[in-house]
Amino acid sequence: MTLQTILGALAVLSFLISLWQWLVGRRFPLHHRSAELQLRENQSEPNCIAPSGSSALHPAITLLKPLKDADEHTEDCLRSWFNQDYPGEIQILFGVETANDLACAVVNKLLAEFPQHDAKLILCPELIGANAKVAKLAQLEPLAKHELIVVSDADVRAPSDLLANVVRPLTPSLSPSDAERVTDRPGEGNGGLVNCFYRLANPDTPAMRWEAIAINVDFWSQVLQSQSLKPLDFALGAVMALRRKQLAEIGGFRALANCAADDYQLGQLIAQSGNRIELCPVVVECWSTPMSWHRVWRHQLRWARTIRVCQPLPYFFSILSNATLWPLLWLLNTWPWIELVSSNTSGGVTVLIHKLSISAVAATWLLLCRMLVALDLQGRLTQSPWRLKDFWLVPVKDLLQAAIWTAAFLGNQIEWRGDRFRLRRDGTMTKL
Repeated sequence: MTLQTILGALAVLSFLISLWQWLVGRRFPLHHRSAELQLRENQSEPNCIAPSGSSALHPAITLLKPLKDADEHTEDCLRSWFNQDYPGEIQILFGVETANDLACAVVNKLLAEFPQHDAKLILCPELIGANAKVAKLAQLEPLAKHELIVVSDADVRAPSDLLANVVRPLTPSLSPSDAERVTDRPGEGNGGLVNCFYRLANPDTPAMRWEAIAINVDFWSQVLQSQSLKPLDFALGAVMALRRKQLAEIGGFRALANCAADDYQLGQLIAQSGNRIELCPVVVECWSTPMSWHRVWRHQLRWARTIRVCQPLPYFFSILSNATLWPLLWLLNTWPWIELVSSNTSGGVTVLIHKLSISAVAATWLLLCRMLVALDLQGRLTQSPWRLKDFWLVPVKDLLQAAIWTAAFLGNQIEWRGDRFRLRRDGTMTKL
């Protein structure tokens, strides 16, 4: 088997994987809203009303928000959680490590603006492990009043109906007949953890537009691709909802104190305890300060090395899905792309004809398809027209991703919020 044949096979395989991602992305009910929930709640019987006054469809929720520092987007992101259109009770707990954290001023302003909300700013000075975010969650956990807990990152801006949708698979104490009446799918209400897809909302620099291709195109469709093979056994950290009982069964947030990918490990533990990981179709936004190429590279490298530690074999084979790398190598290997073909005319004269090689045409077509699929997936997640100006960024992202894939195997150190850590094989980390 020649090198050209091998590269051609890999190019076709990467295209089929990309097509698979596109198909599962098109089939998933992204952005689907549950507008009928309120109507069904009004039609429900009196015995569906919880003692607290929150209904079975809208149980009381505790929202945990670990914070560190603030930027120009922090206030709007946090305000979105005060503006939730949710009939049930909501407790909001903000956790900061020190009283002089920049986030404190933002939170205090919002607490004064929304005095009717059950919200508090909590100092969480105890560093129980290498993961500072989890340390705050562990100290907020005992203060939670309600059975349902929602955890969200500081940079997440939520649509006003997020909580109403995210609690659907966690609706407690429903019999099968009740579940069939108050939800679209019989048996809902037994989910173990619910999470959401997210999109990078403000790719203001070329580097962030590169990362937006990774997040707004590939990440969410690859998650759905994984789900099409087997039930999800990991979580996405932007928004996670779960029950206190199941959190306590796995040892609470303290069990994740040294984990690099706390969201992934939380999903693993929940799935291993026999509970389902659910995907809410509502998409949230992540807002970030402008980032340079160097900063985005470090961000992507941290993710890559963390995923490589958590899923070494799948991550190793993930290079096969690079739908630019293999067609491009195939195209380069077919040089010269133009062939001279001899043809005999009716008069017996031999004529040389310039003809594009079949391999060059096929490789070029595969590259073009990759770009079109990527733009379509991005438009679907962001609910916006195709960003044709990002056309060139798709192959750039894929080639840089190949470099990051290589770098992921060349070290065990990551950088997170200015601190450096060493990753262990079990997914935990130690601060350097």
